[in-house]
Amino acid sequence: MKLSGVEIVIECLKKEGVEVVFGIPGGAIMPLYDALYNEPSITHILTRHEQGAAHAADGYARATGRVGVCIVTSGPGATNLVTGLANAYLDSVPLVAFTGQVPTNLIGTDAFQEVYIGGITSSITKHNYVVRRAEDLAGTIKEAFYLARTGRPGPVLVDLPKDVQLAQANFEYPQKVNLEGYNPTYMGHINQIKRVAQSIAQAKKPLICAGGGVIAAEASSELRDLAFKAHLPVATTLMGLGSFPETHPLSLGMLGMHGTAYANYAIGAADLIIVLGVRFSDRVTGKLAEFGSQAKIVHIDIDPAEIGKNVPVDIPIVGDAKRVLKKLNELITPQEKVEWLKMIEDWKRKYPLKYEDNQELKPQYIIEKVYEITQGQAVIVTDVGQHQMWAAQYYKYTEPRTFISSGGLGTMGYGFPAAIGAKRGCPEKRVICISGDGSFQMNQQEIATAVTNDSAITVIIMNNGYLGMVRQWQELFYDKRYAETNLKGNPDFVKLVEAYSGTAFRISKKEEVYPTLEKALALNHFVLIDCVIPAEENVFPMVAPGSPISKMIGVD
Repeated sequence: MKLSGVEIVIECLKKEGVEVVFGIPGGAIMPLYDALYNEPSITHILTRHEQGAAHAADGYARATGRVGVCIVTSGPGATNLVTGLANAYLDSVPLVAFTGQVPTNLIGTDAFQEVYIGGITSSITKHNYVVRRAEDLAGTIKEAFYLARTGRPGPVLVDLPKDVQLAQANFEYPQKVNLEGYNPTYMGHINQIKRVAQSIAQAKKPLICAGGGVIAAEASSELRDLAFKAHLPVATTLMGLGSFPETHPLSLGMLGMHGTAYANYAIGAADLIIVLGVRFSDRVTGKLAEFGSQAKIVHIDIDPAEIGKNVPVDIPIVGDAKRVLKKLNELITPQEKVEWLKMIEDWKRKYPLKYEDNQELKPQYIIEKVYEITQGQAVIVTDVGQHQMWAAQYYKYTEPRTFISSGGLGTMGYGFPAAIGAKRGCPEKRVICISGDGSFQMNQQEIATAVTNDSAITVIIMNNGYLGMVRQWQELFYDKRYAETNLKGNPDFVKLVEAYSGTAFRISKKEEVYPTLEKALALNHFVLIDCVIPAEENVFPMVAPGSPISKMIGVD
């Protein structure tokens, strides 16, 4: 069957089960957009910035577990994807990005809107391609989706020269992919798994540290089976929130720089730490030399490059978390560590998460009320900053893919477009975006995307008039020299939303929180709530940079 290049791209997307793509057209990608115009099975969401398209595809992927897709033009269209690709790469999100490119005969001539996007993104994609023949399109796209979703997931970029889009070629979609040198290990070594089972039996103070890899591997059920069977307390990283129910007594909540005191103390006291799908970033470990210094460390990860990269490991296991845990669960025997669990309960009583609950409108109180009114049944998407940490601390996550946030890159402006993508992927779920007045303004143009696509998400802005997290660091470590963190000139967010024909509310008092949330969540369309909170409210606990995670500011 002979088709044009763009018809081949469309057929490939259909073969991969793609139902929605996010993007913005332009000259070099116009043929593909013309083909999409007549394709009823694929919905295109027009964002107002290419970064918004990348983040929306990312949010869609995290919420659904499927591959997110975005399409943009060449030159600035492609370079505007860079932050979104880097964000997806660091958080292991499956994404395929299609970029337009100048015709092949003009590549290298500095033609209008020409950049070498493959070179620009080589370090922030799992792989990227420039397709120079229409005959190679089907095989390339098949490989792109395969690479994005297998092994350690990640973004893949496919660059499409304009003449390749228009050329004719026979279409046949490959049944299989065989990439020499790419063969992810899924089943961990059985002897290593047996060693872990023995170590659990022998340990007096064991715990689990679960990361985003557990969610990516769809291994939450197996994690819960392990924790319940062996009576193991579970701490999660920011990316691991939702992998284990935080309402369960075995939950330690989040560990690390802004983690719970009891999670951080438990890491320091443990004699066995089973680490699942974690990168050991500095925000998790604090001072590396003192992270889990009393413990034997087991590290289970699909990516062999992560094992031993930052923290020495006693029992390394390369493999898929779901398969490894399933086998481990067959080998362990129930054995409750009574004294250890009592110690943890004592820490929980002595060092709970807390804030000064007075007559002011506190962000922690708002998050607690969001949890109360949704009964934990919502997908929470955040931007980056203080509000992100409050959302991580004060909302209890019980299911995977219900907390969506930028972890590794810490991308301000991520949350709002990601929430649009998450809602498109899970229209039956309630999606709430927690943002800040700084973060929201980085992609606030996507209000138009939310309104025109009838995206029923609720955005809650924690408006403190500052770049809050940077200001907090300036307060604690720079003698309150608030250098360029005061957001003078903020817009009236209610009027801004109304200018886009959307609905918005403002609250400044505690008694307004619950009724406004009830009103907003009852509306089946886009709503923004501007919450005026104290300018100098801080996130605690906090581990100072370079300190061990057992040494926390704000813990009595």
